[in-house]
Amino acid sequence: MRNLITKTSEEIMTTLYKPTVFAVEGLLAQGLFILAGSPKVGKSWLALEVCLSVAKGETLLDRQTQQGSALYFCLEDSYQRIQSRLYELTDEPSDKLFFALRADTIGNGLEEQIIKFKSEHDDLRLIVIDTLQMVRNETESSYGSDYAETVPLKSLAEQLGITIVLVHHLRKAADSDPFNMISGSTGLSGATDGQLVLKKDKRGGTQAVLYVTGRDIEDQELSLTKHGARWVLADERTEKPPDTFPFAVHDLMVERCSFKGSATELCGLLKDRFGSEYFANRLTRDMFKHAYELRDLGVTFEPKRSNGQRLLLLHYDKNSDSSDGKMLMPEQPQTADPTVTPDGADCSETVENAALAVDDVSTSADNFTDPVCETAVPADGAADPEYVLIDGKQVPIVRFSLDDLINRSAAKIRAQIYQERGILVPEFKLAP
Repeated sequence: MRNLITKTSEEIMTTLYKPTVFAVEGLLAQGLFILAGSPKVGKSWLALEVCLSVAKGETLLDRQTQQGSALYFCLEDSYQRIQSRLYELTDEPSDKLFFALRADTIGNGLEEQIIKFKSEHDDLRLIVIDTLQMVRNETESSYGSDYAETVPLKSLAEQLGITIVLVHHLRKAADSDPFNMISGSTGLSGATDGQLVLKKDKRGGTQAVLYVTGRDIEDQELSLTKHGARWVLADERTEKPPDTFPFAVHDLMVERCSFKGSATELCGLLKDRFGSEYFANRLTRDMFKHAYELRDLGVTFEPKRSNGQRLLLLHYDKNSDSSDGKMLMPEQPQTADPTVTPDGADCSETVENAALAVDDVSTSADNFTDPVCETAVPADGAADPEYVLIDGKQVPIVRFSLDDLINRSAAKIRAQIYQERGILVPEFKLAP
C-alpha cells in the first residue's frame, strides 16, 4: 500500500505555484485539448492556423499567442496538400512550424517521439495530432478505454509544459449540448483539460460557431466566418479592462520599500494611494495570481501567521525591478500618502525602521500649519521648504528631470500596451 500524501488547505493556499501558460490566450492552455468537428467543416484549417499563429507569435481570433515551436502531425494528409494550405494562409514560412505525416500510436512510441522532439526544440509550445483515431490502439469506445488511451498524453503535456490538441470527429446524432456530440464516450472529456467544437449551420456555408469549455478557460461561444482560408471572428470581442493590480502594488512598494500588516491594512493603503477599491478577502489571492509578475517587478511577499492573525510581508528590491523603479500605474488623481518614502531612500531598511520613520513624520507634522494645500513653513521660519502640506499631511517635494519624466511616461505606455495587447515594447534609451 502506498503512503497517503496530503496537504492542508493552509499549505495549498500559501504555496506559490507556477502560473498556467496559454498557447492561445483564453483558448488553449498547457494540457490536453480536443478540437472536434464534422467532416469537411474546416477543423484542420483551424488547427493549421493555430500552429502557424503560435509559430509566428501572431494573434489568432483576436487573441494573443505565446510564440514557440509547433509540431503538426498531419496523419491523413500529404506534403503537397500541406504546401497548398500553407500558401492559402501565408506568404511567409516559419522555421518554428514542423510537420510529420507518420507517428507511432499511444503507448507504442508516440510519447517517446514527442519527448525526443521536445529535447531538440526547447521552445516547443504546441502539438496538434490530426486525427486522434490515427494514434489509437483500441477500436472499441468505452469510458475506460477512451480514458486510458488519452490520459498518457495528458500526463505528457503536463510533464513537458506544452499544449497538445487532438483533432477529432463529431457523431452524426444532434444534441443540444455540442460537447455531447464529440465521438466516443465521456471518457475523452474526463481525460482532457478542454474541448473545442466547431459547428457550421450548413455544409458549404461560411458561418460557424466555435464552442469552448475547459478547466482553465471560460466557457465561450465564438461566432466565426470564413474569409478566404482563414477563420475570423464574426462578432466584436468584448475587451476586458487591463488588470492594474500588480502595477498598484509595485508603485506602492517603490515608495514604501517594505510592508508588514494585514490584508485590510494593505487594501487601505492602496485605496488611499490610487483611489480604487481593493478587497481584503481577495487580496491574498490576487497576490498569488500575480506573484511572478510582481517578482519580475522587484516585489516579493510572504504570508505569515502571528498570534492567530494573518499577516502579509512585502519587500521591494530595486535591483530586481525590470522597470528600474519607474511608476507603472496610469495617470490619475492621487491622494497623498503621509508614509511616502523620500526620494533616494534605502529600500533595504527593515519593516520596523520604516514604521519608526512613519511615526517621526506624523510627529513632525504638528509643527506646521494645516491649509488644504500650500507650501509648508517650518516653525522657525526657515525658507525654501522641501515639502508641502496636503489636507494637513506632510508630503515631501520630489524634483524630476525632464529625462526622468519622459522615462516614467514611456514606462506607463509600455505597461499599458502589454496589458491591452500583450506586446512587450523594449525600453528606449534617450540620446546623450
